[in-house]
Amino acid sequence: MEQLTLNIASKSTTRIIASSAYDFKVELIEKIGKDDISEILNVSNDLSKIFGDDLLLTENNILKYFNKDTFPFIARNKGKIIGFIIGVPIEKFKQESWSRYDTNLQKNNTIYTYAFIIKKKYRKIGGYGKTLKKIYLNWIKKKGYKYNTGHVSEGTAKKFSKNIEIVKIFPNWYGAKTAFEYYRRIL
Repeated sequence: MEQLTLNIASKSTTRIIASSAYDFKVELIEKIGKDDISEILNVSNDLSKIFGDDLLLTENNILKYFNKDTFPFIARNKGKIIGFIIGVPIEKFKQESWSRYDTNLQKNNTIYTYAFIIKKKYRKIGGYGKTLKKIYLNWIKKKGYKYNTGHVSEGTAKKFSKNIEIVKIFPNWYGAKTAFEYYRRIL
């Protein structure tokens, strides 16, 4: 990791978006620092266990998703990063073949959820995932975005709250063993 971190500040610049009395915080990372990289990469390992290595954050690609053009939120419990969600304007994916199915491409009104993960040991307790997602969605709505989109395993989007539409089902999503659906949520 030495090569990656040469040009990165030692400490992340974050803005606390929400916090609880039980030392749970949701922060927006404005600039990633060396202090948080290893914890984020560790959380990303749980993501790859579910979806494969294509979504794995690495030393080589972390700055692609944690930068000034994205909306990376982290969840901390007692100071430790236990999850993250990364929102990216859909226009950043205009070269991806799947994006042409989105009628909002080039309208600057849609945030694509690139990745969302809570470490396995925290998924069934405390409501951490729901809280992180709710704060993220409210924040992007306040920023003026009208839609949130993403890819999830087929059948997952129907478990979300109202205002969800399935745009397209992809039977072979980047080599995944199951079909994925591209959903759109009205904010």
